[in-house]
Amino acid sequence: MSNDGKEIVNSYSKGFLIGALVGGAVGAITALLLAPKSGKELREDISRKSNELMDKAQDLIGDRQEQALSTINQGKIQAEKLVQTAKEQAGSLINSADRIIQEARFKASTARENIQENSLKIKDAFKAGAEAFKSEMDSVKDRDTELQ
Repeated sequence: MSNDGKEIVNSYSKGFLIGALVGGAVGAITALLLAPKSGKELREDISRKSNELMDKAQDLIGDRQEQALSTINQGKIQAEKLVQTAKEQAGSLINSADRIIQEARFKASTARENIQENSLKIKDAFKAGAEAFKSEMDSVKDRDTELQ
């Protein structure tokens, strides 16, 4: 059990014990003082009543400690379940993020390949256009020369 749990149990137990003892003692003393008995009988009654009160107080403290421990253990179990659920969700999110990153890398690679292919096609088309232009210019020159 953690120190906080022990402190809560001890604090509660001490307060309850003090209250039970003081209340029991006041009630027992009042009852004994009002009853007509001899000194010896009165001392025996006080001793017996104080022993009974101590036994009851110890039983109550034991019960409260068991209840507190049970509550603390249930809290620990719930906390462990919560942590486990959070870990599972975090793992799922990480896996999803990894999958998305892999897909993005694949798409970027495919796009790069497409761009390279298209740039080669444009380069070839530009060369063909330049050659056609040069051929046209040569034919225009040849016509001009024939006309002169």
